[in-house]
Amino acid sequence: MIKTASKLAAALAAGSLLLAGAAADAKPRLTPEQELAKALEGRVAGKPEDCIYLPRVINTRIYDKTAIVYDAGNTLWVNRPDAGAATLSDNDIMVTTPFGSQLCSVDIVRMVDRNAGFWRGSIGLGQFVPYKKVKADKAS
Repeated sequence: MIKTASKLAAALAAGSLLLAGAAADAKPRLTPEQELAKALEGRVAGKPEDCIYLPRVINTRIYDKTAIVYDAGNTLWVNRPDAGAATLSDNDIMVTTPFGSQLCSVDIVRMVDRNAGFWRGSIGLGQFVPYKKVKADKAS
């Protein structure tokens, strides 16, 4: 009985050490605003525009309840919705119905649940702010 109790105590001690080590290694989770700031590091904001040219967009990323980023190669276009930002979720699928080849601040984006396929809400886009990489000065 004593032998079993001491084995159990040793196992519990080892387990608590593993948990303590895992907790020490855990990194704090970034907020969506912090994730966006990290994605924009080394870039400078330009003048906001009402529309972007969709054929140049190669990727889109949603930052929960914060913004939609449209990657157009050298430029990241950040859109902070005027309405419905609270429904932004990176687990949802964006459905847009552009008129022509541009997406504009007057357009509405519908959000669809990725798993169940049901409509979750609508987003009223805001202006698109371009972020371009800062060119490094060449040392002479």
